[in-house]
This record gives sequence, C-alpha cells and structure tokens, in this order.
Amino acid sequence: MDAQTDTAIDQPHHAVHYVNRVGWLRATVLGANDGIVSTASLMTGVAASGADSQTILLTGIAALVAGAMSMAAGEYVSVSAQSDTERADLAKERKALATQPHAEWVELRNIYVERGLTPDLAGQVAQQLMAADALGAHARDELGISDLATARPVQAALASAGSFAAGAAPPVLAAALAPAGHAIVVIVTVCLLCLVLLGHVGARLGGAKPSRSIARTLFWGALAMAVTAVAGHLFGAAI
Repeated sequence: MDAQTDTAIDQPHHAVHYVNRVGWLRATVLGANDGIVSTASLMTGVAASGADSQTILLTGIAALVAGAMSMAAGEYVSVSAQSDTERADLAKERKALATQPHAEWVELRNIYVERGLTPDLAGQVAQQLMAADALGAHARDELGISDLATARPVQAALASAGSFAAGAAPPVLAAALAPAGHAIVVIVTVCLLCLVLLGHVGARLGGAKPSRSIARTLFWGALAMAVTAVAGHLFGAAI
C-alpha cells in the first residue's frame, strides 16, 4: 500500500448525521404543526357556525396565545419529568459504582459481549472506559443517556412555544386579511400551503423523504379542519 493510499485512509471522514437534531426538531415540528392545525381548525369551526369576521379573528388570536402557553407548559412539565427520571437513574448508578465497582464492571463488560466483542476485549474496553469516566460509560451504554438525548426542559418549552406561535400566525393573518364572507376559503388555503411547507422543511432537516412528510401533514391537517368545520356548522345551525 503506497503513501498516497495511507494518507487517504488516515483522513477523517465527516458524515452528515441528523440524530443530533432530534431533540429540537421534534419539538419544533410538533409545535408548528399544532399551531397551524389547531388554530386553523378552531377558526374554521367558528367561521362555519356563521360568526362574523371580528369573532373569527379574536378566536384565532386567543388560540395563538393560549396554545403557545399550553405547549410551553406541557413540554416543560413532560421533559422535566424525563429529566427527573434521568437524574434518579444516574444517582443510583453513581452509588452502585461507589459500593460495588467490580459488579458494575462485569455488567458493562457483558453489555459489550452482547454487542459482539470477545469477553477479553470487552473486559479491557469496560476497564478503560470506567477508568476514564465510569458514570459516563454506564450512563451511555447501560442507561442509554447521552448528550444528544439529554432532557432539556427550557429548550423544549421555548422551541414548542415559538414554533406554535409561528404556525398559528398564518391563519390569524389570513383571517385578518380575508374578504368578508370568504374567511373559511382563505384560512384553509393558507394553512394547507403552510402544511406543505412544514412537511417539506421538516423532512429536509431530518433527512427524510419530503413527499411522505408532506402527505401525512396534509392529510391530518385537512381532516382536522374538515371535522371541526362540520361540527361548527351543525352546532351553529342548532344554536
């Protein structure tokens, strides 16, 4: 093997991965989709009941503010619960490492054996990793806790609230600018276009196929608006 080949082999390979985006991408896509669908559906239902333009617009504004706060609170509470569980597991693991380090070494070695290493090599790897960072090794390989998956409540809350508001803004603006008597058509059209854009951007950021992402966001968004519009029309007529 010549020097040129050796140099090519030694050069670092930088592959593009998307898993490091999972935490904020999930919260952002969920928030934006919920903002578009829930706000547009609510406004469409109110419009189908025969409400005037001002009522439709006020409904959208209230949905935007309430939804953003709800998403922020929900994400913070749920991710905080995950964070509490992670801390409890880490505390238990820290105590085990202090009181029975050999048993913890055996446990880590067995994990590597199950992944395909020989017992001798697995024992060496476990010993070296525990010497460098015992808690980090067990957190990563035994508990599945890593920097990429660590719960971050504030980050999740801000991402969800901001993305919800961004998603809810187009239907509210559509209602504000729609000609009298055409609110439903304008809101639905704008929101379907926003769902197409969201599906495309979300797929690109996550390295997935845009067509599949667009199809599912369109289907569920359109279904939600249709069902809510029917409910608004029926209850509006009954009232």
